[in-house]
Amino acid sequence: MKTVERPSPNFNDRQGGAPVDILVLHYTGMPNAEAALELLTTVEGKVSSHYMVGEGGAVYSLVAENMRAWHAGVSSWGGATDINSRSIGIEIVNPGHEFGYRPFTPVQIEAVIALCKGILQRWPITPARVLAHSDVAPGRKIDPGELFPWDELARHGIGRWPRLHTADTGLLAIAPGDRGEHVARLQGELVRYGYGLEATGVFDERSQAVVSAFQRHFRRSRFDGVADADTQFILADLLNQLDAVA
Repeated sequence: MKTVERPSPNFNDRQGGAPVDILVLHYTGMPNAEAALELLTTVEGKVSSHYMVGEGGAVYSLVAENMRAWHAGVSSWGGATDINSRSIGIEIVNPGHEFGYRPFTPVQIEAVIALCKGILQRWPITPARVLAHSDVAPGRKIDPGELFPWDELARHGIGRWPRLHTADTGLLAIAPGDRGEHVARLQGELVRYGYGLEATGVFDERSQAVVSAFQRHFRRSRFDGVADADTQFILADLLNQLDAVA
């Protein structure tokens, strides 16, 4: 895989001594690749990522992997809050929801898969810690969005994917305004998977944002933040996968 060197000045040393154990995928959310590169490689932009992947499959190297790129912003996963210090960030060119969200191109996804495989060989990143920007910043970010083919990446050993989908479970949907032990259970399971949430027993705005982020990643046909039976079943399956390798 060939890469184009486009160094960004927007980085610093990793902090805290934590291992690099998270891979975060984004979309650029800019009108075109040139605008995205301009933002990611100028001091004025104040943001960066380690790589950017164009729609034609070009891979741009922006920040060295051992350095702290500025891509995740205010975020958390598994109780950690300085995600930039422990992650590799990949920006994937796509106009995003603001400028005309569209499917990612096949050659682009091929390049993302090849890039991710190399990163996973170099760093101790487990499948459950290959994440969307929306996973680490639910409610604030929605990228790379519901059109990103997480299932295809998982077939190549990149990230987790549920083994089964079913709505025939007898589970009742959990919706905004609901409260009780069933809500606390759902919140606790989302926390156990890694999402930043408190198990209060009240399905509040934060809970809805987290469920919506989970759905954009793992159940992309509907992502309204209502934890229907299918969503709950998928979460249970993913937790079982985690337990199996613990």
